[in-house]
This record gives sequence, structure tokens and C-alpha cells, in this order.
Amino acid sequence: MVVRTIVRLTLATLFGSRRGLLLYILPAVFVGLCVLLALTVDDKSGLQVALLQQFGLAVILPLVALVAGTGAIASEIDDGSIVYLLSKPIKRSTIILTKAVVAVGVVLVVGALPLLLAGVVLDPHDLTTAVAFSTGALVAGIAYVAIFVALSVFSGNAVTIGLIYCLLWESVMGQYVDGAKVLSVQQWSLALISNLTDAPRVESAVKLPIATILLLAVTITALTLAITKLRSLILSTAE
Repeated sequence: MVVRTIVRLTLATLFGSRRGLLLYILPAVFVGLCVLLALTVDDKSGLQVALLQQFGLAVILPLVALVAGTGAIASEIDDGSIVYLLSKPIKRSTIILTKAVVAVGVVLVVGALPLLLAGVVLDPHDLTTAVAFSTGALVAGIAYVAIFVALSVFSGNAVTIGLIYCLLWESVMGQYVDGAKVLSVQQWSLALISNLTDAPRVESAVKLPIATILLLAVTITALTLAITKLRSLILSTAE
């Protein structure tokens, strides 16, 4: 019952606000663009990989994860409604982990699956690459959600900070600056994608074993910090 209540409240928060419209608009724009290009571009060689990597994985996915990750808890902290949950005898780890799981589910539906659909639209004969990018997107989405949930608990400006991170670090630095690539979630997911497909120009600056360790480390650390910080919010509220 407790978990179901948290899930219901989180979904209502995510899809009940104007910001939640982005969860529909972003994937719709991406898939629509892919359909348009698939119908109008004659030479489609490399188009699938280019769009999935440079637009889907580097731009759309981080933004969807930002909306889902911050929306899962930030608005409740901002308007004080989080006190409803904090006043109940619920483990703070249960609150954070349940909200993170809901956000990951949202990322799967409006982030990873649209990449799969876009990949199929762009090249119906290469389903392997479409599935590889969709899988990599889900893995990256888990790490992004953990980061943004933690950021929401620590800062009242989580959306602004997260937006700068998505557009500057992941979309620009993570693609084009060699030193920054090693610390990019996008590059870590590309390490997995490159091992799932033989498509050309799918490369990562990080080897898969290191990428796996970094993804797990970032996800676990971010969620642990979020749980720890939420416990301190309880003490502050009580005082």
C-alpha cells in the first residue's frame, strides 16, 4: 500500500503539471523528425546512427530523464507536500527508490522506446542497431534519473542545474571534448551500444568494463546521497 501510494503520487506529480507536457512533446518531436527525414532523404547511409546518437541519446534522453528525475520529487519538496510522506513511518530509502523506479519507468516509455521506434523508422533493415540504442538509452536513463533525483533533494535549482548539465556537458562536451568524454554518461552507454551492434561510427571513449563500473558507481552513489539528504530534511522539518 505504501509503495502504491508513492507511485500514484509520483505519477500524478509528473503528468499533472505543465512541465510534464515535455514528456510527450520531446519524444514526439524526435520521432516526427525521424519520420520526416526517412521520407525525404534519399541517401540514408549513416542517418540512423547519426540521429540516434547525436540527437536521441545526447539530447532527447537526458532531457526526458531530467523532467522525470526532478519531477519525481523536486516539486513536492518545493511546495512542502513531501511532508505528507515524511510524516509517515516510511523508510526514506523506500521513498527515494520508489520514486526513482517510477522515473526510470517513465524514461523507458518516453525515452528508450521512442529511440527504438525512431531506429526502426530510419532503417527497418537494421533492427539490431535500433535495439542496441534503446537498451543503451535505458541504461543511461537509470544513471541520469539517479543523478537528477539526488540533485532535486540537494538543490532547489535542480532543473536549472540539470538543464545546463544536459545541454552543455552531455550534448556538447560529452560528444566533442576528448577529456570530458570519460566522465559522460552518454559515452558510458555508447560503450554498451557499441558491443551490441556492428554499425559503423558507434564508438565510445570508454571501454565497457570501465563504463559498467562507472555507471553502477554513479547510480549507487547518487541514490545513497539522496537517501542520506532526505533523512536530514526530516530532522530539519521536525525541528
